[in-house]
Amino acid sequence: MRKLIALIDGSVYSQSVCDHAAWVATRTGAAVEVMHMLGRRGRPAAPVNLSGNLDADARDTLLAELSSLDEQSAKLAQKRGRLLLDEAKARLEQAGVREVVTRLRHGDIVETVQEFERDADLVVIGKRGEAADFAKLHLGSNLERVARSSTRPVMVASRAFKPIGRLLIAFDGGTSAMKAVDHVARSPLLAGLDCLLLRVGAPTDEAKKRLEDAAVLLRGAGYAVDARLLPGQPDAVIAERVEAEGIDLLVMGAYGHSRIRNLIIGSTTTEMIRSCKIPVMLFR
Repeated sequence: MRKLIALIDGSVYSQSVCDHAAWVATRTGAAVEVMHMLGRRGRPAAPVNLSGNLDADARDTLLAELSSLDEQSAKLAQKRGRLLLDEAKARLEQAGVREVVTRLRHGDIVETVQEFERDADLVVIGKRGEAADFAKLHLGSNLERVARSSTRPVMVASRAFKPIGRLLIAFDGGTSAMKAVDHVARSPLLAGLDCLLLRVGAPTDEAKKRLEDAAVLLRGAGYAVDARLLPGQPDAVIAERVEAEGIDLLVMGAYGHSRIRNLIIGSTTTEMIRSCKIPVMLFR
């Protein structure tokens, strides 16, 4: 692994993003590029209506004051962003990461990730951001956008990092799931971890064969694999196994259906990220 991108925003998840990024970097020797987004430059927060009884001089004075406030707000946002990046860099270096680069960017987060992920191997983002509703378990507004658009694996950091020793690969036999299995088999990142390979659904001959083929690939890479085929609803069974068996990392394919289909039947990916209190690594 050459480089990973860590996205921070000043939320309580930002430290966890750094800790997960440091775990990946120290196991693989990767550099870490930490990014903080300020939003699109020059976009007004809300339209201002200066019509009414204001005369020309009063309107000019008010416009000048509003412009000054906007300028001050932009300067404060930049100062805060640089402080967040400096803190993140110090945390990563303290954790043993040898190469850390920081970037303060204006613009859309998805466009920025697409620009910089070309020479990266992983994107790390927090489960929730500064605007998320923790009480209602809302996910960060940018998380799904990044996960759906990124061509790289995305690691969704949990609220607090803890050592990762046991992983669960949620396997449905699809393209994304096979990509996840292949990545785990080839990458040094997860080498040596205990591995539960889980497929949920009807025990058909095809399902058993695909599960065994995936298990053979992982065993060939040195993993001691516990492969299981269990009945039930995927989101419920996976969440139950994660909790019952002390899983530290969930690996799964991301958003296998269209947005319209997800609106009708929901998304296993979204439910897993929302309900599991562990980091999730997504593959598209």
